Amino acid sequence: MTDLESIKADKHNGHQPHHNNADLVESEPLTWRFWRKQRYIVVLMAFFGFFNVYSLRVNLSVAIVAMTENRTVTDADGNVSYEQDFPWDSKQRGLILSSFFYGYILTQFLGGYIGTKVGGNLVFGLGIGTTAILTLLTPLAAQHSLEMFLAVRIIEGVFEGVTFPGIHAVWARWSPPLERSRMASIAFAGNYAGTVIAMPSSGMLAARYGWASVFYVFGTIGVIWLILWLLIVRAGPEMDRFCSKEECEYIQKTIGYSGSKKIKHPWKAFFTSMAFYAIIASHFSENWGFYTLLTQLPSFLKDTLNFDLGKTGFISAVPYLAMGILLAVSGYLADWLQVKGIWTTTQVRRNFNCGAFLAQTVFMMLTAYIMDPTWSVVFITIAVGLGAFAWSGFAVNHLDIAPQHASVLMGIGNTFATIPGIVSPLLTGYIVGDSGDRYEWRLVFFISAGIYLVGCVIYWFYASGELQEWAKTPEQKAAEAEEKQLQLTQTTGFINTAADLKE
Repeated sequence: MTDLESIKADKHNGHQPHHNNADLVESEPLTWRFWRKQRYIVVLMAFFGFFNVYSLRVNLSVAIVAMTENRTVTDADGNVSYEQDFPWDSKQRGLILSSFFYGYILTQFLGGYIGTKVGGNLVFGLGIGTTAILTLLTPLAAQHSLEMFLAVRIIEGVFEGVTFPGIHAVWARWSPPLERSRMASIAFAGNYAGTVIAMPSSGMLAARYGWASVFYVFGTIGVIWLILWLLIVRAGPEMDRFCSKEECEYIQKTIGYSGSKKIKHPWKAFFTSMAFYAIIASHFSENWGFYTLLTQLPSFLKDTLNFDLGKTGFISAVPYLAMGILLAVSGYLADWLQVKGIWTTTQVRRNFNCGAFLAQTVFMMLTAYIMDPTWSVVFITIAVGLGAFAWSGFAVNHLDIAPQHASVLMGIGNTFATIPGIVSPLLTGYIVGDSGDRYEWRLVFFISAGIYLVGCVIYWFYASGELQEWAKTPEQKAAEAEEKQLQLTQTTGFINTAADLKE
């Protein structure tokens, strides 16, 4: 095969010149013994970080059921009465569940911007750690007043808002292009591991030790993780004493920059890029369905399908167990399809994302129509589980189109994608009254299905997996110019040779 044919084959397979991955290999390849590669220790710690992100976020979804539950009380004379710790109605519960996102939406962009300046490891770690400390104070705040409770939840959101942009700043320094999907997906699986464990555990803790124990247990776990994260993880491989010189060079060469230079963000290009708008639309759509279920599923199961509190936590966790497992599968499969040249990066992102969204649309519609205790749980589990493939689409797409600016893009995108976290619980609170009528819930599921479908259409037409022109560094542009010149020289040589043979 000639050099020109090789270049054409690389382009057909989606291997762009700026990656140069074919020529870069490690003397010790990646195996199941992940601990030999420091970048996968970072992935493991990020997994447990996201475990805390979501366990700290979702514990209230279960705890609030216990906090507002009407309990039957029989006094010494045999008189029966009812009591509850907090007499909040459905609208107030919706406000409480959405209050976290009022703070969360404010720091998305800030987290991405600061992450590029001081290091994503600090932003990610301190964001989660501070949220954990505030979680420990939540029972005091709730007993003080509703206003104080709302204030603490909003401040928790402020600090947790920097986590997703912060981790993208970490990936921008640590993840080789052909490992991005699996590294990010494994870490993001921590979200669902946290949900899977926090939901049933919160139900058991609340039933056995009281609702306050939910916040004390998960807050303590978060503080322990913060200490370990700060001791183990650094902003980039060149700063990590545990990262070998060979691994550091491999990561930096495949990424194409060391991260040590001052980064200038092309703000105008961000907001005129249709590829970026496709990511935002997809992220918004996935979060609408996800946050609707995350905050409302325990209430739906208890009030509409008549599950008791103990079972509610376990059953609510099942869809997220499916998603956590499928995330690891989807991340590995996405990378494998690219490495083997079966699909280009653009094809992987588009097909995974839109395939998941279409399936979620169908199963949300089925949930709305069936309203059966068994089949509703099955359909919701399938809908949430298949969302794992969407996360191997839009969630790592920022690193494809602009790796140096990925944390800022994630911050901007997640600002818009947080709107569902605010609007969805409030809207559900207004649509579904205290009675938990199944026809009112049907409208909630119809809305989610429609938003999935809109996100699917937008992403299909405008998504890209290629490095955008505005995101290329001067070194990458110079390398591409040199590559084009080489191709031109080779093409001219072939033409001259053909002409000589003809003569």
